[in-house]
Amino acid sequence: MKKLINAVDTVLAESLDGFAAAHADIVTLDAERKFIRRAKLTPGKVGLVSGGGSGHEPLHAGFVGLGMLDAACPGQVFTSPTPDQMIAAAEAVDGGAGVLFIVKNYEGDVMNFEMAAEMVAEMTGRKIMKVVTDDDVAVETSTYSTGRRGVAGTLIVEKIVGAAAEEGRHLADLKALGDRVNSRTRSMGVALTSCTVPAAGTPTFSLSEDEMEMGVGIHGEPGRRRVQLAHADAIADEIVSAIAGDLGESGDAILLVNGFGGTPAMELYVMYNAARTRLEKHGIKVRKSLVGNYVTSLEMAGCSITVSLLDDDTVKLWDAPIRTAALRWGM
Repeated sequence: MKKLINAVDTVLAESLDGFAAAHADIVTLDAERKFIRRAKLTPGKVGLVSGGGSGHEPLHAGFVGLGMLDAACPGQVFTSPTPDQMIAAAEAVDGGAGVLFIVKNYEGDVMNFEMAAEMVAEMTGRKIMKVVTDDDVAVETSTYSTGRRGVAGTLIVEKIVGAAAEEGRHLADLKALGDRVNSRTRSMGVALTSCTVPAAGTPTFSLSEDEMEMGVGIHGEPGRRRVQLAHADAIADEIVSAIAGDLGESGDAILLVNGFGGTPAMELYVMYNAARTRLEKHGIKVRKSLVGNYVTSLEMAGCSITVSLLDDDTVKLWDAPIRTAALRWGM
């Protein structure tokens, strides 16, 4: 295992310290490293908190800032953050209008965020609601989740809800918006290689040179099946057909082609081009695009494709100004 680390036990702490120092104009790190929050909070605004296991960077800490999240709770690699992290983050960012948790549908994340919400409500009377993302069409259940997994579509939910929160929308309205965006968002991924969790020191799974895992999860969970390596067009055919068939409707959309950490931009744009042309055949017009490594799986080679259907409100919210470590536009 070759990794640019000092020690397995300190990699997360040192990474968080480096991230906070590099983006000190945008974020600040809690003294106990329980959460990353915005350097400047907006009084009276609903606080948005997300989080999950590390190893998916820039998700979630890279999306903390103006127009997106107020705080993110980082767990150990591929491990849910603890309820005390979420409680501390909620208390730190509640500007008086309540807090919305945005949670990927993995059992540990959902359980711990629910526990945190109950404890915050009991201890402080703060209003807490949650949106659970479950955009993965690859499999209904996995070793990490009950029901569909929350994957790269979480980024789209966080961006659109974050923009609405900046407008001063109420907590219940933000939850309804997040649920609506999630319901119109679908994703599916493919892996060409495994990733290696630092504490394990060996690849999570193995693929031969002529194999790929279709429908892989962001922790390396098995997908739909293991198949022979195919051309980009054939991969896009299967993924887009699965997404479009599950959405069951046409219209304008965001197309996100997300790298898993080990795939160069050149290949991601090949996949984007293949996906875009195939979506048009299904009556889905790509109106907004995002290509890059945003919801990664350490150094895994491969990508996911996410499609989120738009309406007049959500396209405006997607275009709204944002300034985070990983996403910046309109400023």
